[in-house]
Amino acid sequence: MTATIIDGKKVAADVRKRLATEVSVFTKRTGRAPGLATILVGEDPASEVYVANKRKAATAAGIADFHHHLPASATPEDIGAVIDELAQNDDVSGILLQLPLPSRIESSPLIDRIPASKDVDGLTTMSAGLLARGEPGLRPCTPTGIITLLDSANVQIAGVLAVVIGRSQLVGAPVAQLLLHRNATVVIAHSRTADLASLTKQADIVVAAAGIPALVTFEHVKPGAAVIDVGIHRTDAGLVGDVRFDEVAAVAGWITPVPGGVGPMTIATLLENTLRAAEAIAAASDQ
Repeated sequence: MTATIIDGKKVAADVRKRLATEVSVFTKRTGRAPGLATILVGEDPASEVYVANKRKAATAAGIADFHHHLPASATPEDIGAVIDELAQNDDVSGILLQLPLPSRIESSPLIDRIPASKDVDGLTTMSAGLLARGEPGLRPCTPTGIITLLDSANVQIAGVLAVVIGRSQLVGAPVAQLLLHRNATVVIAHSRTADLASLTKQADIVVAAAGIPALVTFEHVKPGAAVIDVGIHRTDAGLVGDVRFDEVAAVAGWITPVPGGVGPMTIATLLENTLRAAEAIAAASDQ
């Protein structure tokens, strides 16, 4: 068997094209474009690239760009003041605090200063609570992008066994909840899981988000399963994921590549969240 490759670049491009049309309609109807505010603290090169890519994609979709670049010497009070200002700005639909922050600054209290209605990263405690309870709200970008990829390939979710490898609050835990909301039977595996292969071998969907290069081999995968690789690691051989792509692709039914799989969906979902936030804010103001 040769797996069908789920092309995240193509799916993300389709999402972004659709969103550009929806943003245009929204802007004409309300007289105000959705606005994305990004906050970058310090001079981390990787973070600078990530933020630049997000801003470029947002602008291309017709979303207004509100960017704040604070020096590495900025205090939590400085960052909090910017967040509070953006929270009160009616032109801003979504607020994104780029992580990681300088090591001396605790990120959680600052993230929680972002109103849930503008939490386009879906990382606040309030957003996590809404997700856990299955109530409407903005969902984390990468986990939501994973569900979009599965849907794009017509992978059945309801009624199947899904194993998520990794329990981080950024990916593992929220994607498990999203799969559960779609009526999958979900198991979360982690570093203390005994005999991982015997567990994943039973799964119809495997989401590899452990952050360990080449962890998942053909021995971990049930023939015909959908395998979503969230990992991305720089090695001497180039970029690799948490999955040994070539050997797993020989047994899986569907698989995402690295790069070009899950990664492009993160920004596409961020744009979607920004538009949905703007729509919800506009609807509330009309009431």
